Amino acid sequence: MELFDLYTADRIKTGKTMVRGEAMPEGCYRIVVHICIFNEQGQMLIQQRQPFKEGWSNMWDVTVGGSAIAGDDSRSAAERETREELGLGIDLSDVRPTLTIHWEHGFDDYYVLNMTPDLDSLHLQYEEVQRVCWADMEEIMQMIDDGRFIPYEKSLIELLFFRRNHRSSHTKSNPTAS
Repeated sequence: MELFDLYTADRIKTGKTMVRGEAMPEGCYRIVVHICIFNEQGQMLIQQRQPFKEGWSNMWDVTVGGSAIAGDDSRSAAERETREELGLGIDLSDVRPTLTIHWEHGFDDYYVLNMTPDLDSLHLQYEEVQRVCWADMEEIMQMIDDGRFIPYEKSLIELLFFRRNHRSSHTKSNPTAS
């Protein structure tokens, strides 16, 4: 039984929890994390979900995704999920989410990392992941079109690829700033 910490709309812990699968209490929210790992060639590491996995079975997804469980903060959830799903240790102690998307039931924190793990050294979690590979943006867009990739908004995928090299919300410096 997994428990989720509940938060206010301002992302303050309420001190309450809920059980996975139960209805979200009114006015409460939870944290979900996604980790997008990019290699030196600008490709994203993607994973294919197991055919028996409930929800988006057999479909491809970004590198890692999952829910923060009770006691997790966003960073610890991202580190834990990456370790569980891929057997890959990452340290996010000095890293903030690249972006946060607010959704009906919570906050979805996206971490964009530049690193090139050896795919043969990964230990895929049998219950979650059947395989991984590198894919460029065009390949992922085609997979979305073909119904093989979880149907993220294409603009989100484009933004994730853009953000791998740009950490500001601006693309140019302000020439009038002193």
